[in-house]
Amino acid sequence: MDWTQTRPADLDSRWPGQLAGIDMGSNSFRLEIGQVIKGRYRRVDYLKETVRLGAGLDADGLLTEEATQRGLACLARFAKRLDGFSPQQVRAVATQTLREARNRDAFLARAQLALGLPIEVISGREEARLIYAGVARLQPSSAPRLVVDIGGRSTEMILGKERQPHRAESFRVGSVSLSMKYFGDGRFTEEAFHQAQIAAGAELEEGLEPFARVHWQEALGSSGTVGAVSQLLAASAITDGAVTPDGLRWLIEQCLRAGRVDQLDLPGLKEDRRAVIAGGIAILYTLTTQFGINALLPARGALRQGVIFDLDERIQATALHQDGHDVRDASVRELQRRFIVDINQAKRVSAIAERLYASVRPDASAEARRELLWACALHEIGMMVSHHDHHRHSAYLLGHVDAAGFSQSQLKRLGELVLGQRGGLRKIEGSLAQLDFAWQVLCLRLAIIKCHARGEVVLDALDLQRNGAQAMLRFSREWEQANPRKLHQIREEVDAWSRSGALRLELGR
Repeated sequence: MDWTQTRPADLDSRWPGQLAGIDMGSNSFRLEIGQVIKGRYRRVDYLKETVRLGAGLDADGLLTEEATQRGLACLARFAKRLDGFSPQQVRAVATQTLREARNRDAFLARAQLALGLPIEVISGREEARLIYAGVARLQPSSAPRLVVDIGGRSTEMILGKERQPHRAESFRVGSVSLSMKYFGDGRFTEEAFHQAQIAAGAELEEGLEPFARVHWQEALGSSGTVGAVSQLLAASAITDGAVTPDGLRWLIEQCLRAGRVDQLDLPGLKEDRRAVIAGGIAILYTLTTQFGINALLPARGALRQGVIFDLDERIQATALHQDGHDVRDASVRELQRRFIVDINQAKRVSAIAERLYASVRPDASAEARRELLWACALHEIGMMVSHHDHHRHSAYLLGHVDAAGFSQSQLKRLGELVLGQRGGLRKIEGSLAQLDFAWQVLCLRLAIIKCHARGEVVLDALDLQRNGAQAMLRFSREWEQANPRKLHQIREEVDAWSRSGALRLELGR
């Protein structure tokens, strides 16, 4: 399904002005609907279901059918609540479990059908950035702060000030994974807590210096685990809700006295948290003791709100025609700088590709247009590795880089685009089944041919027209006579598309 063909955010929507963020976490799936009005946020609705997708990863790293069905059923219920929303009003993101799952593509295909919307798998650093965005907007502060989010299979740590994150990392340890490994038999023992803390400490050790106490003045805990532990401590009057080392030691003692998960009886303990509470406590105790956190306060704001704020910024950037307003534009510029891209060549290719694409896909979404322009801007980043087969190096880098604002899914698509910039098309034939992707590739390839000499170009020398799945490239006799080498490359392009079966390219005057 081609998700790039979407309409303006409020067009045909029964809920104009509302935005929705879906967080497909390892323990819970959450749907938040809200409005951003003059910079202020208003929640409209919030749904949460305990899915435990992370508990469904087997020893081979595959999602089980049972876990898959739990996820699909939840997404189908979310889809009913989102009836009447246009696709551009909703953004769904998936985190650590789907970053790990070897069969994630098969799951995503079914999940997107159940939800009726695209689902983006985001990197750990992108997850951390969005978490901070949610916290910074809903709980503003001018003090340097540490934000921690313990999920089901990962823990995110972010340093920032006001709305700007300065350091964001994701560590592969979470309440679900740690509980399954050390408390999976349902028993609470001193040895199990000891080993769980060692395992958590080993994973978090890389963060000891960058997130040390000297770098921040206040510490906040976002989302489920911190909120659940805070409620336990407040309900028993151990603290006022702050998560402290002493409070966590008290909770560990209560677990040990109970002896088993099913015997743990604490005020404020919700049933959906029972199976994963020990792993969460172990991670929190490790964090507070190793990072000098005297009090971790529950934060307002989390990933789902960060997703909504990010979506709002994208919509505003599109509405105002301000490409630089989207954080992804800044990421593209940083990648160009990091990999010493020839900026002038990138601009030439972008100008030609944009003009060609507008002529054959005038109804394409703003997102599809921007994806093509990002591919043009980054198609030569692989030159930093090697000039030979640089398109393959470019595709690899885009498929594996951390770039703020981009999901892993979108970076993979950009990687496919730049992989198809030259040579045979068989290497991307699976993606060419999406017709709009095929048009993006054709426009990128023709633009690169047009700009091959790396000099000034005439924008309107080539005219591309569309008739169904057939493209007609027209040029003047004068241009043909003046550019024999480019004409040779264009004829080779005609042959390449004739073998692909996706589009047909013909030449005319």
